[in-house]
Amino acid sequence: MPRLSVVIPVRRARGQLRECLESVLTQSFTDIEVVGVDDGAPDGSGLLFDEFAARDRRVQAVHLPSGAGQGGRRNAGVERAVGDYLLFLEGNFVLLPGALRAVADRLEACGDPELLLFGHHRRPFRGRPRPTRSLELLRTLPEDRLTLAGHPDLLDIAPVSWNRAVRRTLHEGEKLVFGPGRHGERMYAVQTLAAAGSVAVLPIACVEHRGLRGLPVEADGPEPADGTAPHRLVDAYAGLMEFVRDRPPLRPVRALLFDRAASELLAGYLSVTRRRRRYVRSVAAFHRAHRPEEHRFPDGAKGLRPRLMGDGRYVALAALDTVLALRRSLRAAPGAVRARARRTLSTRYYWWQRRLPLDPGLAVYAAYWNRGVSCNPEAVFRKARELAPQVRGVWVVARNHVDSLPEGIDHVVPGTRRYWQVMARATYFFNNVNFPDHLVKRPGQIHVMTHHGTPLKIMGLDQQDYPAAAQGLNFDRLLQRVDRWDWSVSANPHSTEVWARAYPGAARSLEAGYPRNDVFATATDERIAEIRAGLGIRPGQRAVLYAPTHRDYEAAFTSRLDLARLCEALGPDTVVMVRAHYFYEGAGLPEHPSLLDVCDHPRIEELCLAADALVTDYSSVMFDYAHLDRPIVVHAPDWETYRTVRGVCFDLLSGRPGDTPGAVSTGTEELARILLDGSWRSPANEARRAAFRARFCPYDDGRAAERVVRQVLLGEAAPVGGRA
Repeated sequence: MPRLSVVIPVRRARGQLRECLESVLTQSFTDIEVVGVDDGAPDGSGLLFDEFAARDRRVQAVHLPSGAGQGGRRNAGVERAVGDYLLFLEGNFVLLPGALRAVADRLEACGDPELLLFGHHRRPFRGRPRPTRSLELLRTLPEDRLTLAGHPDLLDIAPVSWNRAVRRTLHEGEKLVFGPGRHGERMYAVQTLAAAGSVAVLPIACVEHRGLRGLPVEADGPEPADGTAPHRLVDAYAGLMEFVRDRPPLRPVRALLFDRAASELLAGYLSVTRRRRRYVRSVAAFHRAHRPEEHRFPDGAKGLRPRLMGDGRYVALAALDTVLALRRSLRAAPGAVRARARRTLSTRYYWWQRRLPLDPGLAVYAAYWNRGVSCNPEAVFRKARELAPQVRGVWVVARNHVDSLPEGIDHVVPGTRRYWQVMARATYFFNNVNFPDHLVKRPGQIHVMTHHGTPLKIMGLDQQDYPAAAQGLNFDRLLQRVDRWDWSVSANPHSTEVWARAYPGAARSLEAGYPRNDVFATATDERIAEIRAGLGIRPGQRAVLYAPTHRDYEAAFTSRLDLARLCEALGPDTVVMVRAHYFYEGAGLPEHPSLLDVCDHPRIEELCLAADALVTDYSSVMFDYAHLDRPIVVHAPDWETYRTVRGVCFDLLSGRPGDTPGAVSTGTEELARILLDGSWRSPANEARRAAFRARFCPYDDGRAAERVVRQVLLGEAAPVGGRA
């Protein structure tokens, strides 16, 4: 008897089914069976089941008469499955590598729970895979065996058949079946969750949900639509509540399931375009039959619509809809008029301000798309206060970041009247990214592009050959922005060459070093101790900063390390600080006393100062951290993928002097060994770091900001090693 049975029902999947089957049969875990089911698939998908069954004894092909439908295909597959656990997969989906091994290991670790929920990625048609909300929710749940009564948020995991492993004894003991249509699959998923006495979670993606191109008309006719209409949803939930009612042990979840049903039936009302009165009557009948005695509608306006729906008051509901629609239209109309007026007035005001003289004592600063005061522009701004106080600085800061500004910072919010005035009249502009396209550069204005990292990945025009790197990038507009630059600040000769190729234009290179890195040369031991104490790092405790980069082909942060296992291996005398790229909203880190989430810390420079060693993959922080002359470990398990998809300027892992800054790891255990056996700071790796510093940190004297200020604002000195 196999451990896992994978049921794959299909109707029309000829172009994708081969990859689907191969993704299952090539898994490292082999104690499986595959039950492929079709019901006269019009595109011949069933022939592929026969082909695979002929060469792999783990596959059985089941051919049903035409018209069995989605539920019939799944039920037939389950009837022929003999494995301990039932898994389901759609013909156009794939299992991700290692998925079944992870499922089997988790089942064993949890003592064979009745249900296991796992994550998935969603890949739109012609899009790129991205994590899902279900996967995020799974990562927040405890690793213990759970129940729906104890964890109602389990209902928020996608109610589908293909994100779970169902113990066959549960399926048979509770006489579970798939009803017709997508509602049938949904109710099956909820029934497994309600009936399971033990639920485990596996917070990794095991399935890639691949979207298909939507066709207006199917050449061979559509799938039978039984069970898909909104009216059928009422019947489906009635069946669910009867399922719970007939099983006294499920009484603790009855109210919970009714609340979910009532909420979704209320939401379904908006999608009903025909026979709305009939739908409302059906929902009211559902309430009368299944509403628990202890159920109460919300108070006030929030409960008005649910109460009207539950009581079947169709006329009152329709009147409420009319009133709300009228109010929305009345509110929206003046808003739209005001918005158009503001845009027109702003354009005219900006035009008029550009006719006034430039202010030679005004400089505009911005960083990271107006997120606040930081990076190279901040270092220049503060040095300008010291050396060129006659040039006052004003920061452009988005409204939602104003509250985080340090005291004493003069700022403008984009779109305001003063914003347009400052942008029109200022003489100097400093930014580590491009200013918006609406900025019109006037004669006499000076733009300084400070950049915000030394390039390992390809940038600018070089991205044209790398689709993953060039998503949404308009190269014509990019060149128009580059043409506004007067100066391009460079941290080293390598950057100078890359910027010249990636951003061809008339800007002069100011090869001065990066101003933000001055602090690495000027920070005192007392200041470093203060930073470490503020982060909660004990005296004598080793601090390792893990700062991986952003991957254009991933929508959310994915750690390439088992962070909890790394912390366990390193022990309590080491704290691991994790800093996800700012493009991601947090890292979703596991709980561990030696793990420190510093994703929201405002200054990466302070984190570098606090760290005794840096672990990174391909982030430009390695070039900044090299200024400190402290150990760097490159953790690069996916280097070949990254360099192929994203594109790089040089081979980081070649080992040649100047290319590789230190030790290299590809797995959690290997990294732990490097940090424990002393090789992280061995003589060989110190020599690598010295060559790396010589190549990328030639101006490490703490005076980069001064050089920029003297060159741009005071006109006193030529750029160090640059082109005048």
